[in-house]
Amino acid sequence: MAYNVELSAEVDRGLGKLDAQQAKRILKFLYERVTKLDDPRSIGQALHGSRLGEFWKYRGDYRLICKIEDDRLIVLVLRFGHRKEIYR
Repeated sequence: MAYNVELSAEVDRGLGKLDAQQAKRILKFLYERVTKLDDPRSIGQALHGSRLGEFWKYRGDYRLICKIEDDRLIVLVLRFGHRKEIYR
């Protein structure tokens, strides 16, 4: 039971502005690691806080902020950014 990945419009535009090698690395992580898992939460971490509890992050040089929808088997990537800037 594999999950699919969907990118928000903001993420799609942001990846187009990134260095091609970095964008390819992010997409490779999503499509080769996250989509092959039965539970994408196993390699991510939940965000903390009353308003952020439904979101998950994947860490690397770039952070991926996602919402995991179990009923549709989708990992929706809402935001991404360099680890220095994503939480500002």
